Amino acid sequence: MNNTALRAEAQSADNTHMVFKDNEHEKFYYEKLEQARYQDCYHKALIYILGISEDTRNHFSLIYDIKSGCIKTECLHQGWKTSGSVRIVRLAFNLYMDRVPSVEILPSLCGGA
Repeated sequence: MNNTALRAEAQSADNTHMVFKDNEHEKFYYEKLEQARYQDCYHKALIYILGISEDTRNHFSLIYDIKSGCIKTECLHQGWKTSGSVRIVRLAFNLYMDRVPSVEILPSLCGGA
């Protein structure tokens, strides 16, 4: 039972199961969600997705401003990213904004609730 898809251990207040990649992912999720402006589905999705990868966890402040609620699309042009982290960031932005913002047009966007 090492497959994370088979170990739905965490359970939220609304009785839904959450599956985390590892302990670091779970710790990151709850720490950042506590700091978020809102704890709505948009912030939960953004933080959950960005917590999957060590790269995106380590560069979270370059991706998202947790105090203002603004995503930082310019992060997609920075040297730390990998092809996997770009996919994770774009998915997180899409879930947060209900679209993937254009990096060339809008360098940062505020979204969520």
